Amino acid sequence: MSSRRVSTEAPAVSEELFAPVGNEVELCYQTFGDPDGEPMLLVMGLGGPMNWWDEDFCRLLASAGFFVVRYDNRDTGRSTRIRARVSRGQLVRAFSGRKAKAPYSMSDLASDGVALMDHLGWDSAHVAGISMGGMVVQTIAVEHPKRVRSLTSIMSTTGRRTVGWQDPRIIPALLAPRKPGRESYVETSVAFWGVIGSPEFPTTPEKLAKRAGETFDRGYSASGMMRQMMAILKQEDRTHRLRSLRVPALVIHGTADKMVHVSGGRSTAAAIPGAELITIDGMGHDLPPELWSQVVEAIGRTADAAS
Repeated sequence: MSSRRVSTEAPAVSEELFAPVGNEVELCYQTFGDPDGEPMLLVMGLGGPMNWWDEDFCRLLASAGFFVVRYDNRDTGRSTRIRARVSRGQLVRAFSGRKAKAPYSMSDLASDGVALMDHLGWDSAHVAGISMGGMVVQTIAVEHPKRVRSLTSIMSTTGRRTVGWQDPRIIPALLAPRKPGRESYVETSVAFWGVIGSPEFPTTPEKLAKRAGETFDRGYSASGMMRQMMAILKQEDRTHRLRSLRVPALVIHGTADKMVHVSGGRSTAAAIPGAELITIDGMGHDLPPELWSQVVEAIGRTADAAS
């Protein structure tokens, strides 16, 4: 039986708050809903600040009985920037499987999330992540299993290089240097998301431009994105460790994803005992509003299994 209290009232939304999480890292975060609700930690992907979790999606989760926290990963938004340089040559070496040093690891990003839970006073939480965020929440689950009530991994992968690959046509755009300035960032972002977004649920260029502008204004860091990319490229294959999980798990992936091939989601679900896999035709590497109700219902069903 569900312990969540579904509400028809507009959920409370906090201002942006800050939490010290150790190693001179401070995370910016925001809460949605009733603090007595089921704790839900949302983790975003590569280069994505917390506003990439749409406010209305967070409100929908809060109305479903969750106390939702979204946050900027280190090197995004208003969270701490790490002082370390990653060159494009290092990224190319890492892409090809050669030696390259990452300033921080997927474990470090997972530890940030756990430390934020400590700051919030949560002994455990439901965790959900998109893309790199899915890798982070998988890592939280395997390295800090007692802290996870349920796991939702969206458009992500296990870290195994033979699954969840990028469409080769988008790799040059990932590695290409961006021109400085807000206008260039918005223009490049609109073009890129037009390629990797959902072909059956397209987002208008106007909406893409609005989000890109908000992202830049909150604090875009090209060097931070490269550091996160290096953490992704140097992550371990979690397949074996995922098999040890005993937690309700949900995996969602679009069949039209060019950024992380659907094989990544299928392999994640196959590795986690009892995981539910939902593949969505026409969904790319984004979370269109047309799918929010389906996704929230599935997350709720997974969380209820933990009760």
